[in-house]
Amino acid sequence: RRTQRGVEGGVMTSVGDELPLAHIKRIVKTKLTELMNELGPDKSGKAQDGYVQKEALLAFGEAAKIFIHCLTHTSNDICRDGRRQTISVDDVFRAVEELEFAEFTEPLKLALEAFKKDAAAKTAKKTDAANRKRKATEDTADGDDGEEGGD
Repeated sequence: RRTQRGVEGGVMTSVGDELPLAHIKRIVKTKLTELMNELGPDKSGKAQDGYVQKEALLAFGEAAKIFIHCLTHTSNDICRDGRRQTISVDDVFRAVEELEFAEFTEPLKLALEAFKKDAAAKTAKKTDAANRKRKATEDTADGDDGEEGGD
């Protein structure tokens, strides 16, 4: 799908590269709930609720998109300085630090490790299920061969 690119307020934007609003809402609401729980219950003893306007969600989405564009640009510069064409995870970590968000490097690394472990576990589970299915199919086929020769 082709996108039109334009410059708005000095930032390169693309039509068609919006982040899914449902994902943004889930992320914002999760963090907002966490923050509200830190405040404790209200006067009546109920957990406090936090609300977000739809326009605020759109602003979160645009801010995230702009951050991704800046991070991509900086990561690409680091990659090119290393005379490479493919951005690596280390390029992204260095870009995060270069953009003066160094305090996020360690949580980012931990999240990446957790993602890798989760992905490996899912792969192992699928492989195990496929092996059990293959073995069951082989056992069934072996059982069929034994019944035919019993006359």
